[in-house]
Amino acid sequence: MIETVSVPLGGLELSIEVGRWAKQADGAVVMRYGDSVVLVTACAEKEARENAAFFPLTCDYREYYYAAGRFPGGFFKREGRPSEKEVLTSRLIDRPLRPLFPEGYLCETQVIATVVSSDPEVDPDTVGMAGAAAALYLSDIPFNTPISAVRVGYIDGEYVVNPSRQQLETSRLNLLVAGSEEAIVMVEAGCHEISEEEMIGALEFGHGEIKRVIAVLRELYEKLGIVKREFEVPQPDPQVFELVREKVGQKVLEGMNTPGKHASDELIKACKEEVMELAADEEDEEGPTSAELANAFSSLKDRIFRDQLLDQGRRPDGRASDEIRSITTEVAVLPRAHGSAVFTRGETQALVSITLGTDEDAQKMDGLGGELSKKFMLHYNFPPFSVGEVRFLRSPGRREIGHGALAERAIRPVIPEPTEFPYTIRVVSDILESNGSSSMASVCGGVLALQDAGVPIKRPVAGVAMGLVKEGDRFAVLSDIAGFEDHYGDMDFKVTGSSEGLTALQMDIKISGVTKEILTQALQQAREGRLYILSKMAQSLEAPRSDISAHAPRIVTITIPVEKIGEVIGPGGKQIRSIIDQTGVKIDIEDDGTVKIASTDGESAQKAIQIIEEITATAEVGKTYLGKVVKVVDFGAFVEILPGTEGLLHISEVAERRIQDIHTEIRVGDKILVKVLDVEPNGKIRLSRRAVLREQRGERSDHRERDRGSGGGGRRRRR
Repeated sequence: MIETVSVPLGGLELSIEVGRWAKQADGAVVMRYGDSVVLVTACAEKEARENAAFFPLTCDYREYYYAAGRFPGGFFKREGRPSEKEVLTSRLIDRPLRPLFPEGYLCETQVIATVVSSDPEVDPDTVGMAGAAAALYLSDIPFNTPISAVRVGYIDGEYVVNPSRQQLETSRLNLLVAGSEEAIVMVEAGCHEISEEEMIGALEFGHGEIKRVIAVLRELYEKLGIVKREFEVPQPDPQVFELVREKVGQKVLEGMNTPGKHASDELIKACKEEVMELAADEEDEEGPTSAELANAFSSLKDRIFRDQLLDQGRRPDGRASDEIRSITTEVAVLPRAHGSAVFTRGETQALVSITLGTDEDAQKMDGLGGELSKKFMLHYNFPPFSVGEVRFLRSPGRREIGHGALAERAIRPVIPEPTEFPYTIRVVSDILESNGSSSMASVCGGVLALQDAGVPIKRPVAGVAMGLVKEGDRFAVLSDIAGFEDHYGDMDFKVTGSSEGLTALQMDIKISGVTKEILTQALQQAREGRLYILSKMAQSLEAPRSDISAHAPRIVTITIPVEKIGEVIGPGGKQIRSIIDQTGVKIDIEDDGTVKIASTDGESAQKAIQIIEEITATAEVGKTYLGKVVKVVDFGAFVEILPGTEGLLHISEVAERRIQDIHTEIRVGDKILVKVLDVEPNGKIRLSRRAVLREQRGERSDHRERDRGSGGGGRRRRR
């Protein structure tokens, strides 16, 4: 049975169709918004995965080039590994869905969103997010809470739902928000220093639009008469829980409150080993199993953490709810990097380095919208030693890509425009130690390193991770959460900004949603923490250095006539390669005639500028040039006065006297001084050697006259 519902959204119609495509999937929807069409499927195994430590949910988002009528780049002409955009969107789809599955549901589940048609003005990522929630809700998989997602822009003081790509270019906000009918469940935002009040307004506006989409989802759900699979949430045995509490409850509390991540972990690990000794052996069929004891121990840690925080207001490390851990900062720690810093907050430490390059170093990215060039990038690395583990070093995974993208988005609003600072900028954050938000440490360390590199950022930016513990109507908002609070808390809310406003947000939750009251308090508390961190950063470096590193390339910008670009490049790039070979510089030429010359040696850069200026120079009437004779004919000679520029020296302009045969006066290869008499509209140049000879004779005559005038007291000539 084919059913379709639709809802107007931001000037376009969002339609949801089921029953036409992919009918063997447990759930399948075709989402259409403008000319963007996304097929989203959901499938789940009927049996739980054995020994699963967490819910095995996989979300994949793929963009196929045929959706935009394009061929993939590369030799094979087919899609390969997911792009960064696809990885980040897959994470966006996963984050709001995961906490809404029933507790203890361990059946392997996969959601695949495939972009099959791409509207150039509609980003299909939001359509894919909404489609993933719809596919699960309209299936028999026990996903019972309808949610959806929208993008919100902020243009000229007005909120806009699902703004077009063109509108986003002028928007101060790019917010992705997912929510249910009751609350917001996920936030991802990049913004240009907007206020906390403006952000709360955007979240409320987006939530209102989400409710309209959910209304038609419920309508379609009723039409289809969907019956969900039976699933009972496993209930832990209270007797096992009490057994574990009596055995190690006090020891777990002491271990949790022990300072130092490793010391605390060791004590809690010893408690778990003590608990696991209670497991029934093969002969004792009535005792608790290892799995029951492990689950009870995990529940005990969670219970102790939450009770202590909500009843006593005490965090494991003894801090107040709004207190930031101790911060130390260092700059210029790497002698050859173009800029560097180490940012340490508690037991989280990031080493951040800066590399400055030219346009040639910009990252080229190919996607549905065509090829893009990226001149500011931040890469995040999380080696295993940062948490004291041993594992293989792999290429960056989804987590590393996601954390790097968040930190990049946080800093981008304060990066100078290319016209002001014409460098490609690469930031690399290597996490040396981690117990708390390493992505926020990357933001703080990245800003310090940029200032150390002499990048004229508009203002410093800092970030802080906020947490939440909520039980019924009671809740506590925590600033600068550590690892334990992140794991056992209900929210991870990362907030970045400058002294003037917010630059990025990322919120994930483990409960069904958060209210406006909680979000408002979290943003206000985050602002206070952010300003404190900015003050600590300023103690190391308050503003960008006045000059870039001696090891960084110096970029000099000149402008040449557009019609001369071809001459500088030369046939097949021969001319520009010759300049590079002679000088050792890097040269980038833009279509508007802007030439950027990069070199660590100022003399080489000046030499390259001189060569380019000679190539692009134009003949000026009345100016004298030292030219080279390239061709001699009966009526005159052709003289090259500038590289690639020749003029005609007529036989009548060769000498002051009349000559019969020019070959007796001039030969090919001679270097002679000539004056430009005229440049005709068609570009032909008339030259004169006679005018130069007259000027030289006149100068000699003037010298003789001056010599005679100054010799009045000399000897008289005898007859």
